[in-house]
Amino acid sequence: MTAPQLGTLAWQPAAERLDLLAEPVAAALPGLSGAAWVAPIDEAAADTAAFTDTYAVPPAASANCVVVAARRAGQTTLAACLVLATTRADVNGLVRRHLDARKASFAPQDVAVAESGMAYGGITPVGLPSSWPVLIDVAVAAADWLVIGSGTRGSKLAVPGPVLAGLPGAVVLEGLGQSLG
Repeated sequence: MTAPQLGTLAWQPAAERLDLLAEPVAAALPGLSGAAWVAPIDEAAADTAAFTDTYAVPPAASANCVVVAARRAGQTTLAACLVLATTRADVNGLVRRHLDARKASFAPQDVAVAESGMAYGGITPVGLPSSWPVLIDVAVAAADWLVIGSGTRGSKLAVPGPVLAGLPGAVVLEGLGQSLG
C-alpha cells in the first residue's frame, strides 16, 4: 500500500495508529471497504482554512463533515453531510427535502459531540452511529483521495471517495455541495 501524496503530512496506515483516532473511528476502521491513512496535525490547525494553509493540502482535496438536525412533528433526526471544502452543504434545500424535514439546521455543538463521540472540529462520517444518514456529495464520492476528520482535532484521515460512499447509511447526492460564491 502506498501512502497518498497530500500536502506535507506524514501519512501512516490508520490501522497502525489507532492512538490518533477517536474511539468510534478506530472501531469502524475494519468495516471500511478500502484504505485509510492517518497523519498527526497541530490541533490549532484543525479547521479547514488553517489546515490547508499549514499543511499545503488543496481545499479541493479536503472534505468537511457537518452534523445536521432535521425536525418534523416533534422528532429530530441527526445526519452527517460530507462535502468538498470548496463548497457548503445545502442544508435548507436538498438536505431538508431528502430527510423529509420541516426544518433542518446545523446541530448544536454539544449535541453533535455527545451523539457522535467525537471532538467538535474533528467529526467525521467514519464511525458515526448507524442510525444516522450520511449524505455525501457526488464530488466527494468520485474523488481519488480526500482528507477528512479523524474524530479528534489532533489528526486527519485520508480516504478514497468511493470508500466514503460505501459507508453504512451513506447516500450519494448530486448537488449536496453548493458553491461558496
